[in-house]
Amino acid sequence: MKQVGIWIDKREAKIISLKDGSEKLETIASNIEDFHVSGGSGTKLKGGPQDVVQDSKFLERERHQLAKYFKSLTKYMADAESVVIFGPAQTGSKFNNELSRNHPLLKSKVKSVEKTDNMTENQLKAWFIDYYSSVK
Repeated sequence: MKQVGIWIDKREAKIISLKDGSEKLETIASNIEDFHVSGGSGTKLKGGPQDVVQDSKFLERERHQLAKYFKSLTKYMADAESVVIFGPAQTGSKFNNELSRNHPLLKSKVKSVEKTDNMTENQLKAWFIDYYSSVK
């Protein structure tokens, strides 16, 4: 029986797997660009040239990058019996929604989506082990 925990945020995912008492931890970079763009005028004169921030293009590009990131994580779930997704912010929920839309078989393996803080690798392992010991 293989159990998988995916700690996820926009920068990276940490995949913990536990099978037959053997624990494995992998870190996957998201490769999502940072879309912070500084705006403002290029001059102090009123009506001078201004940078045009095209949010819709940035958001669309980010959406495609997130989809690619999520797809790269699905291979770690393929042979798992159960999966827990956890992490800060909303990336875990977005990943769960992506699984619902495009990977229903993998979605059926997800037991829970939990909000957690940033953690060290040892804290992450401890949280994962505590989660599965309390679920049994």
